[in-house]
This record gives sequence, C-alpha cells and structure tokens, in this order.
Amino acid sequence: MRNLDITTLRSFVAVADLGGVTRAAGHLHLTQSAVSMQIKRLEEVLGLNLLDRTNRSVSLTVAGQQMLGYARRMVDMNDEVMARLTDQTYEGEIVLGVPHDIVLPAVPHVLQRFNTLFPRMKVQLITTFTRDLKAKYRRGDCDIILTTEAALELGGETLTALPLKWVGAPGGSAWRQRPLRLVFGRHCIFRAGAIAALEAAGIDWELAVETESDRTIEATVSADMGINAMIDGMQPRHLEQVDHGDTLPELTLQKINMYGMERARGEVLSQLGALLRQAYQTL
Repeated sequence: MRNLDITTLRSFVAVADLGGVTRAAGHLHLTQSAVSMQIKRLEEVLGLNLLDRTNRSVSLTVAGQQMLGYARRMVDMNDEVMARLTDQTYEGEIVLGVPHDIVLPAVPHVLQRFNTLFPRMKVQLITTFTRDLKAKYRRGDCDIILTTEAALELGGETLTALPLKWVGAPGGSAWRQRPLRLVFGRHCIFRAGAIAALEAAGIDWELAVETESDRTIEATVSADMGINAMIDGMQPRHLEQVDHGDTLPELTLQKINMYGMERARGEVLSQLGALLRQAYQTL
C-alpha cells in the first residue's frame, strides 16, 4: 500500500496555485530545491508526471489537473483535523478591511480556508473605500487591510498589479455617447485617473450619477445609463468590460496592497495574510 504525504501534496498545491516553484518556495518558506524534490517524490509515488516541464512556465499535465482537486481536499482535511482536535486552539476576533470592488472572487475562499484552520476565530469583514480603510488602520480599528492604489506606502506589500478597465451593461451602448456619461462614487479612487485619461484623449464627459452607494453605481451602469472603471476581472457578473475598439483611452495599473503584516504577531494573523497573499497573487 502506497501512502501520500501531506507535505508533498501541500507543495504540489502551492506550485499549481502560484504558477511555479519559486513562488511556492517563498510561500512555504522552503528552498526551491526542497519544493522540487517534494514534487518529484510525489510523482514517483504516483508513477505519473504531474507538471509539464517542456515550457519555461509551469503547467499541469492532465494527470496533474486531476490530482489537484484530490490534493486540495486532502490538505484541507488535514488542516481541519489539526485545528479541531489538537490542544492548540485559538479564539478571538480579527478585523479585515477590503475595498468593496475587490472582495470577489478572492475573499470568500480565503475566509472559508481560514475558518477551517481556526474555527474558533471570528473575522469581521469591513468593506469600504481605500481612503476609509487606511484611516481605520491608522487608528487601529483594523488588523489587516487591502487597498487599491497607484503606489505603495511604507509598511505595506503589493500582492498584485492589474489594469483598470471600462465596464458597462452587457451589449450596452452608453460608451458610444458623447459627452460620455460616467458613473462613479464620490470617494472612488479611480475617478480622477479615469477623468484625466478622457481629458487627455479629448473626450467630453459628464457625470450620470454621483453616489456613495455601490448598488446605485451597479444599477445605473447595468441600466446602460453610463460606464464605470473597475480592476480587470473584478466586475460583477451583470456587468462586462466594454469592447470599445480603442475609442476609449487605456487606464492605469492599480496595485492591490496589503497592510498589517509588519504588525502581525503569532500564527493567526500570519496565516490570514498568507491566504490573502496567495489568493490575490493567483488572480
């Protein structure tokens, strides 16, 4: 009877999720050679090639894709058993702040994994604008925050950088109108950059609505009464990126930053930070 080792499975999942041995090694706090050796050991036990090494980038073979689902479940089950049945229990509350427009799709999966690891810990999720989150963090009202901004301040780390994209109603035509009708929140950090890009391109614009409600923004855009700018891949399902054929200006890159790891003490905050890091770096 051959047995699978959880350590090798954890390394395999990390390589698959992070797209390479180098990133996986950093995430697992191991050397690259140690991670490579664990992947090789797993392949030898299974008698299968799990990684396609013919290209410079790491990709999964068909067998690797099949194995990934099993590996995730086994690692999660191992972590749940260790969290629930060992004497090392953690209780308390963590306050996590995330801008409303980048909560999906990453944060629900992070919270699910975190609850498996620390079932007695409570996570209070606050969603608001980056400016408000940074103010709360400075006052000590949040333990960890994510932000969307063009730069990085002292004490933070950039998880990923993604471009802003124009979004509108599916099949909509609001983007063709002139003056172009914009739908932004009063405190939206993307607003000034989007307006500057339009003015540099000589495109007249006007505000279709100015609000502090995310639902109002989404409803107005989905009604094809204007367009908005969102981080690539973060738009809700009832909106879509505008296929404008270069008639609208390209927008800037936005960094998704995390603050709180320089204050983090103990396993709980470190694990939450690691889960957030992994989730956003694989978007």
